[in-house]
Amino acid sequence: MKKPPLKKFYDLIWFVLLTTFVLYISMLLLNYYKPLSNYRISFLFLNNHTQVQKPSKFSINSSEIINYTSIVNAENITPPPPLIRENITEVVITKPSTENLDPCSGKYIYAYDLPSIFNEDLVKGCKSLNKWFDMCPYLSNLGLGKRVIEKTKRKVLLKNSWYVTNQFSLEVIFHQIMKDYKCLTNDSSIASAIYVPYYAGLDVGQYLWEYNVTMRDSTPKKLANWLGEQVEWKKMLGKDHFMVGGRIGFDFRRRTENSSDWGTKLMFLAETSNMSFLPLETSTYENDFPIPYPTYFHPSKDKEIHHWQERMRRMKRTNLFSFAGAPRPNSTYSIRSVLIQHCQSYNKSCKLLNCYVNNQNKCDDPVHVMKVFQSSVFCLQPPGDSYTRRSTFDSILGGCIPVFFNQNSAYKQYLWHLPKNGSTYSVFISEEDVKRNRTIIHDTLSSFSKKQVLAMREEVIRIIPRISYRKPGSRLEIIEDAFDVAVKSVLERIEGIRRKEFL
Repeated sequence: MKKPPLKKFYDLIWFVLLTTFVLYISMLLLNYYKPLSNYRISFLFLNNHTQVQKPSKFSINSSEIINYTSIVNAENITPPPPLIRENITEVVITKPSTENLDPCSGKYIYAYDLPSIFNEDLVKGCKSLNKWFDMCPYLSNLGLGKRVIEKTKRKVLLKNSWYVTNQFSLEVIFHQIMKDYKCLTNDSSIASAIYVPYYAGLDVGQYLWEYNVTMRDSTPKKLANWLGEQVEWKKMLGKDHFMVGGRIGFDFRRRTENSSDWGTKLMFLAETSNMSFLPLETSTYENDFPIPYPTYFHPSKDKEIHHWQERMRRMKRTNLFSFAGAPRPNSTYSIRSVLIQHCQSYNKSCKLLNCYVNNQNKCDDPVHVMKVFQSSVFCLQPPGDSYTRRSTFDSILGGCIPVFFNQNSAYKQYLWHLPKNGSTYSVFISEEDVKRNRTIIHDTLSSFSKKQVLAMREEVIRIIPRISYRKPGSRLEIIEDAFDVAVKSVLERIEGIRRKEFL
């Protein structure tokens, strides 16, 4: 028996409605089902026929009318304005960029596994590294030296963050921290920078006196030959490499072959001359980027830094200024003797810590040094054997405002770590003015108002984390220390070179 025509008509309507409903639900599920957000899908509606196909590019003639396109992204990314091309609608689900998902994108560092003669063997032979004293105690505890244990009742330091750290231990400390760098990779092909863990300062330190240039240049030349054979070096001829030097840059840039000349020619070798070099002090070369001397403070947690900063803010400072150091009687250009005499003349306002008394170096004792700096408003920082000195960073650590007498002591050195405007955290007095008695240091420092002093001290305390190297094996959660600032800056420099020359 045949169905009535009206019955056929109703059946057709229900079929169309049911099909439309199923199609609508399917599209709704595809749009909101999260696992599918990692794929790009296109739905094309053309002449009442539906098909799913791979997205394809199509040209749009200027005479065609564009009204609507819907962009759907399951990751809640704000869609661009909708477009339509006649009766064709494209719905797109896009895969998020992998760069946005990888927190180490652009930060990966590959560290060479150098032969042990370039680092580990130097530490093992620590007794011969310095002509004047034994470096072995200073290289213990991953380069930090012995932990400080205070015997005084009135504690000057925090309990667990202080070590007897030598200023020439930077290469070891930096290398040990790098081993726990969160974006260290074993795949050099994805690395943004290549780290060369050569202990150049420890190496040259043992040959600076009474050795000819052949001996001084022996290990640097071996390193250069080794680097030249590496695939990583050939990629950019060393321009994506960086190395830390635990001495001033002058020690690594000997121009002649005369044994009477100072240092090695490490940074003049072809395989190393393109590297970013991070010494303690620059020799005004465009690839030298000085980083802070290591201090005695090596925190392992953010709260230790915060605690120390707050302590420096509350400290009662009874001395207007102080000087910690030793005279340079054989130096015609040094103003240290003048500063010592001036400090002694104003002994009610100035605290003098003479480093060498009874053949003991009191400036090698963190408790003595920090006690002086914590009690002083200003700390005199004249040049030493070179323009810079480790005491600058010790004084900052003590919340003491540094007073410089040469522009090269800080302002032209630590551009990554210290504020660009030196007057925000320090005072400058010309060496010539001191030598010619045109300036009385006491009067100059007394002329600053209480408001100016507080502002400078707050800036000094603010930069304490940026000049401190954390304890190797630890990671700070929010704060950036001297290591973090150096790595971040060298990555930015290398990326700039890559964009300029290799893209």
